[in-house]
Amino acid sequence: MYKVLIADDHPLFREAIAHVISDGFPDSEVMETVDLPSTLALTAERDDLDLILLDLNMPGMHGLAGLVSLRNEAPTIPIVIVSAEQDKQIVLQAMTYGAVGFITKSQARSQMQAAIAQILGGDVYLPPDIIRSQKACLGKAYAERGIAPELLQTLTRRQLLVLERMGKGESNKQIGYHLDIAETTVKAHVSAILHKLGVHNRVQAILAIGETDFSDWLRR
Repeated sequence: MYKVLIADDHPLFREAIAHVISDGFPDSEVMETVDLPSTLALTAERDDLDLILLDLNMPGMHGLAGLVSLRNEAPTIPIVIVSAEQDKQIVLQAMTYGAVGFITKSQARSQMQAAIAQILGGDVYLPPDIIRSQKACLGKAYAERGIAPELLQTLTRRQLLVLERMGKGESNKQIGYHLDIAETTVKAHVSAILHKLGVHNRVQAILAIGETDFSDWLRR
């Protein structure tokens, strides 16, 4: 059903995650790596992976630098951080650097399974406490109503397309790949979008757009 790579240097945790995958997504193919070099090598060979579950602290990672390296090697494969790290800023930085989800190792198996299902369905996943804290930062208006229509009206059609793909958790490279534009162009669009929407980072933008239906806006 799915092809999933578990990149983690702890055998017991790899085994536990493999069980989560096999129980929730029967017939899936599960691959395992134990450090960043072997992860980069496998992703270079297998561009058909549906998901990478990545430990931030395995050998060779150097924290988020490893995520950036992997993102560059495999720009179209969704990457989810699975880590014992729970610092909110690390979580948000990981999302900014292209991860489509962040699962903590302390979460129950049922929560992990639900998170993975959500991500495989094309959505972004953040731990509930992170979402709550970020919604509080956005203020009552965004938390209750999302982005105001007059703010969306300030976006160009291309910016709307970029924002729509941001909402799906795509990195700048993925957005550029799907929209056939340069990554530098995507970065310029993202900066303009954040400025026009009055948010500070892409995670706030994702949370703020909520369930916005972009089809109506793109028919303008």
